[in-house]
Amino acid sequence: MDYKQQWERIVEQKVELHSAYSSYWNQYSNFGNWQFWLVLSLLLFPLILLVFTVDRKRIFEIFFFGYTVHILWAYLDIALGHRGFFVHKYFLLPVLPNATNVTASVLPVGFLLVYQYCTNHKKNFFLYTILLSAVFAFGFASSERYLGLVEFRMGMNQFYLFLIDLVIVFIAFWVTRLLLKVRNQARL
Repeated sequence: MDYKQQWERIVEQKVELHSAYSSYWNQYSNFGNWQFWLVLSLLLFPLILLVFTVDRKRIFEIFFFGYTVHILWAYLDIALGHRGFFVHKYFLLPVLPNATNVTASVLPVGFLLVYQYCTNHKKNFFLYTILLSAVFAFGFASSERYLGLVEFRMGMNQFYLFLIDLVIVFIAFWVTRLLLKVRNQARL
């Protein structure tokens, strides 16, 4: 099979896959199912909470940190989903990444509020991050699994989610610190 034939096969399979996602969503994950409304609330409630709790004096720094968590988790979740390790069975829309509610809202908002709290009150960010990661991995993900919203496959489990949370949040922390250092040096 040459380059063009291989590429056409890939495009056809992508179209078929999207059609299968759309069909699944129409049957099991649409507006008429409680799972859709739970997924939607997991997207909206953390964002509403954020509006009332964010430190507006440091909004750029805090949102940069949260955005970094969001981007890293979103790409990693897409990769885990494509490889079949971590499957989200219910999602907002078939055209969006399956875990948009979690990677764009729940995780970034949770971690950025911990970042804000720890940096405002001189608390140990790493300790609080470990605690929140444990809550997300062993509490939240376990609840999602119990409700049938997610499925772990091929050896993936809550402990790996815990480790992934830590790696992502620590990277986001150090990238944010680097950004602040660059900003402070530029002001000199």
